[in-house]
Amino acid sequence: MINNLFLDAAFSKQTERPPVWMMRQAGRFMPEYWEIKNKYSFLEMCKTPEIAADVTMLPVNLLNVDAAILFCDILVTGEAMGGDLSFTQGIGPRFANPVRTEADIAKLNVDCLDELQYVADAIIEIQKRLDKKIPLIGFAGAPFTVMSYLVEGGSSKDFKLTKLMLHNQPKLAHALLSKIATVTANYLNLQIAAGVNAVQIFDSWAQSLSWDDYKEFSHRYIQEIISKLNRKDIPVISFCKGSSVFAPIMAEAKPDVISVDWNADLLNIKNALPTQIAVQGNLDPHILYADKPVIKAHIHKLFERMRGTNGFIFNLGHGIMPDIPFDNVKYAFEVVRKFKY
Repeated sequence: MINNLFLDAAFSKQTERPPVWMMRQAGRFMPEYWEIKNKYSFLEMCKTPEIAADVTMLPVNLLNVDAAILFCDILVTGEAMGGDLSFTQGIGPRFANPVRTEADIAKLNVDCLDELQYVADAIIEIQKRLDKKIPLIGFAGAPFTVMSYLVEGGSSKDFKLTKLMLHNQPKLAHALLSKIATVTANYLNLQIAAGVNAVQIFDSWAQSLSWDDYKEFSHRYIQEIISKLNRKDIPVISFCKGSSVFAPIMAEAKPDVISVDWNADLLNIKNALPTQIAVQGNLDPHILYADKPVIKAHIHKLFERMRGTNGFIFNLGHGIMPDIPFDNVKYAFEVVRKFKY
């Protein structure tokens, strides 16, 4: 790899500066994204390898990132298993056939990798374009987060139906989570075989869980997935909203990197983890709405806090919001690249 900063940091090696990429870096804050999005549906973009590659390459070409991340969606596993998935502007993802009964779970197919071959094809195309300049990150949704969309039928503010299943029908919940975990491990191994250089597991809604529920209904399945990965030379990143609370449990799954939300002091989290686990994060994405001197000051404050620490990847505590000014994001990348320890 011409630029090895990201992989070195992910494996807790010393780097001359923190590597930088940002969750949702190929997203809706870029006018170039909308030039593509206005021509195709979101699922068409995900399922057409050349288009997925075009979108993946946008931040590579426009922002000079230290790592690219595959353009796709965490819910494609749910669709491959039999979910009737659609995306509607202003509403978000919907599953027209929610999974709420034993019969619904029985219908879900775990032998569905053929349904996800388009992701492998996109990875192959992206790697041709990257030409070993920077690493490519693959990803999947964590079982609990994918489960929540399948059970709720879409996005939810309170996860009421999902939590009712966890608490009233835990055996049913575990049956569903087990199926999703099997597919997720196979899916990530498909991505690794196709050529990604790292993988990240996104548990976007873990913060809705209590400590005990997180251990039982999220952590155990992430642990299972990571244990099944063909991870030689492939760093594994674990992210959840709530990582500032759950990091000690997340470490038990033995990821290479824990991605931390913005609610914690990053150095305190790092010092509490095993030395071989790197951290990623954890700038509040709302900072990117602010004036440029403010953006620079917050990035430098984080970097000074982490000075002398191996295993630090700069990122946001969550994804970029769609209305953050592109110029501010570009400036943040420039600030990071100019920084030297």
